[in-house]
Amino acid sequence: MSAIYLSAAHKSSGKTTLAIGIVRVLIKRGIVLQPFKKGPDYIDPLWLSAAAGRDCYNLDFYTQTRDEILHNYANYMSGREMALIEGNKGLFDGVDIEGSNSNAAMAAFLNTPVILVINCRGMTRGIAPLLLGYQAFDRNIELAGVILNQVGGSRHQSKLIQVVEHYTDIPVLGAIQADSRLQIDERHLGLIPSNESETSEQIIQLLAETVEQHVDIEKVIEIAAKSSMPPINTTRTSSYSLPRNPLRIAIARDKAFGFYYPDDLDKFRALGVELIEIDTLNDKELPEIDGLFLGGGFPEMAMEALEANRPMRDAITEYVEQGGPVYAECGGLIYLTRSLTWGAKKCRMVGVIPADTRMYEKPQGRGYVRLLDTGRGPWPQLAEDESNRQIHAHEFHYSSLESFECDENDFMYRVERGAGINGESDGYIYKNLLASYTHMRNVGGNNWVQRFVAHVDAFKNKG
Repeated sequence: MSAIYLSAAHKSSGKTTLAIGIVRVLIKRGIVLQPFKKGPDYIDPLWLSAAAGRDCYNLDFYTQTRDEILHNYANYMSGREMALIEGNKGLFDGVDIEGSNSNAAMAAFLNTPVILVINCRGMTRGIAPLLLGYQAFDRNIELAGVILNQVGGSRHQSKLIQVVEHYTDIPVLGAIQADSRLQIDERHLGLIPSNESETSEQIIQLLAETVEQHVDIEKVIEIAAKSSMPPINTTRTSSYSLPRNPLRIAIARDKAFGFYYPDDLDKFRALGVELIEIDTLNDKELPEIDGLFLGGGFPEMAMEALEANRPMRDAITEYVEQGGPVYAECGGLIYLTRSLTWGAKKCRMVGVIPADTRMYEKPQGRGYVRLLDTGRGPWPQLAEDESNRQIHAHEFHYSSLESFECDENDFMYRVERGAGINGESDGYIYKNLLASYTHMRNVGGNNWVQRFVAHVDAFKNKG
């Protein structure tokens, strides 16, 4: 098995667009490649999944134990020839001063050589001390190559290559000149998701063509072959049993909602759940279901269409009021409030949560979250999680709830780190609805999929 770790000196270096292009080129060459993304992220993995033709999975020190990362990495690499792991932020950036959860730490942990992307705009000789510093800062990683990005022209490119070759022993694997066509538009949470872009395939093809012309792919493959899989010493087991009933759970997947971790969805299927995709913008009714999952996304970008589809809003209202089991995260939470306001525009939403949502220009909650499960929620507590009710997760939202008619007993979680709904609580409870700003991952110590499925199963069993 071979692997490369694509990282950068800092955020917004063009690392993701290069990763998309490299993935597609390797796939076109017949390599059975598995993409990964370091850290909590939905948008970059959507693009990498589209480029690879298979799901991209996340590796994250905060929400996963190291054993779990190794098990998942090995599991998803089964039957694959090569991995491309795209980092987040800069190579050495992390939440603590030791860099324990940085990209460098992940690359060292997985014994994966690093290819560094450098945004060279306005830089010439200065690239040498930057690369030498990165090379010397952590000897536990192998800085195996550099790709020069945002190069000003052929003369600029020539100077940069001469400097790198004169002062360092790091091979230059390619140089990409600045080209506005190679940019994917961004909005408040990063790149526009591929599920919203009508031209995503054309963008991927253009990125692949650029990589083929300007990056030494053979050298990239050669570098990847230097990696080695770290040993796995533990066996993961779960005491959770399969549901008693065949279950059908609807999941919103359209231009408004698309933020789902594929391994979470894999877990639903492993439990025998049939996931039924619904379109909140166009479908007029809910199918015959036992539960409903409204994930994250950008409802604000489709707020008028969501308001216009009153039959779906009414169908969801009726389902919630009749006690149907529903789980909603972030965008799903917003959709269930009374209204959504963005600037001068205000649209009606479903209305089962007694609050109004307002969008802001700056983040209202962004980053890692630590919650304490109070036990007040509708979901059963699994025996394997009883000893630890602390949940590690994350949030990304530029909105907040206003005029919320509730009290502290209406919430399942107490916020120990992060913003949540009101800075103190998250996980609003109403009948069999649980809605939160927090994005969950089904990982050790937070088996939310099993808990939600057990809740749906119990509700169906009563009926």
